Amino acid sequence: MNYYLGVDIGTSSVKSLLMDSKGKTVGTSQIGYDIIKEQLQYAEQDMEKLWEASRQTVADLVKRYPQEAAKIQGISYSGQMHGLVMVDAEGNLIRNAIIWADQRSEKEIEKIYDITGKDVYRGTVLNSLSTGFLISSLMWVKEHEPENFEKIHSVLFPKDYIRYKMCGEIGTDMSDASSGAIFDTKKRDWAWELIEKLEMPKEIFPKCHEAYEVAGMVSRACAEETGLKEGIKIAYGGGDTLMQGVGNGIIRPGVLAANIGTACQISGGFNSPVYDDKFRTNTFCHVKEDLWMLMGAHLSGGVALKWLMNNILEMGSYDEMTALASKAPAGSEGLVFLPYLSGERTPYNDPNAKGIYFGMTLKHERAHMIRSTMEGIVFGLRTSIEIFKNLGIEYHKIIASGGGARGRLFLEMQADIFDCDIYTNKGNEQACIGAAITAAIAAGEFESYEEACDKLVQMKDTVVSPNRENQKYYEEQFAIFRELYSHNADLFTK
Repeated sequence: MNYYLGVDIGTSSVKSLLMDSKGKTVGTSQIGYDIIKEQLQYAEQDMEKLWEASRQTVADLVKRYPQEAAKIQGISYSGQMHGLVMVDAEGNLIRNAIIWADQRSEKEIEKIYDITGKDVYRGTVLNSLSTGFLISSLMWVKEHEPENFEKIHSVLFPKDYIRYKMCGEIGTDMSDASSGAIFDTKKRDWAWELIEKLEMPKEIFPKCHEAYEVAGMVSRACAEETGLKEGIKIAYGGGDTLMQGVGNGIIRPGVLAANIGTACQISGGFNSPVYDDKFRTNTFCHVKEDLWMLMGAHLSGGVALKWLMNNILEMGSYDEMTALASKAPAGSEGLVFLPYLSGERTPYNDPNAKGIYFGMTLKHERAHMIRSTMEGIVFGLRTSIEIFKNLGIEYHKIIASGGGARGRLFLEMQADIFDCDIYTNKGNEQACIGAAITAAIAAGEFESYEEACDKLVQMKDTVVSPNRENQKYYEEQFAIFRELYSHNADLFTK
């Protein structure tokens, strides 16, 4: 039996998963860390701390499962997307990573559009620029930290730095590169003409590869630090949303994924670069040459519940919150939550958007606040689904993943609000599983993602279907939800 290691470098923690060649999870290990916020709009992370967390989770699995670890044939990665990691000529970090949640680069986005032309830019990258994207943050560094900009030898994404520490090779993959928004998404290559117009050094953008291609081998130094065998094949890996799709078997059109993690997304895989001509969604390269992803990205998912639990209600656990929320009726008796606590991407791309509880009265209690927060998160995802429908995208099921797949109440809300059957995976940690599947393909265990996913990914027998009675309330609430932003957009900037 061969074994494969998937490492998911998330925003709040790193998770490593050891999987056998039949798809069974042998064990997992997880270590958390924080976002550094020196100012309100800043979001950074110390990549050395992320590497140490990654190293420890891998070493933990090797120590707990020595016989299986001795038979690991491949390693790959899932990583938080968009963020900027900068290294010098010796491979040393220049500064903290500026991650996806950062909001400091609004003026730099305006400058990029002024230089290149907004229509030309978006028509090439198939995305609107957002704060927290690699190119937006890189332009900010160029403008505000020229001494750091001059030191750059390579720009990377967070998971690329972890892979570099394990195999010593600099590079990135198509999915993360396209999420940096300085990429010709149709051609699957850096947008060299745009890079030239922005007067960025071309040599700092590393070579791009498909997720399943081999980047290198476990180095002697990594072997000594983790206990892994030297020489194990290491694949490039990909962005976490793409890897979650792989872990859920979504490598063909017709199925969507609804992921609720720290942030949340609706996404699907397509055989051509489908995009919204208003650029409200994101179109990125997927994990193989003939596949692209369309995604609606929403910045407040589980982080909104965490905020409510810790900062407002001072409750002890998510399970306690969910149990209380289930006592409130669908629609939270008129209480609607706009979940824009960190600004919003889809559909408004507005870093100044704010959160709102609307319709609150004396009858509302903690249960209503919790339930409306959960409903607001799912309403946000519904706005992306509406855009997908307008693009003519057809789907026959939605697979829930992340925190949204782990409680019956969240699953019922998604079925009712999306008006679609909701499926869940038999396994947890789909991003890790997607990374492990990618490692197995890189090592030659499987010839393709289709073969691997068909053999390894299994859905639970239980399917959650819409409740027609609840849908009446949710349609009324969703209509109000969609009005809240437009009526308050001007106030958000004051």
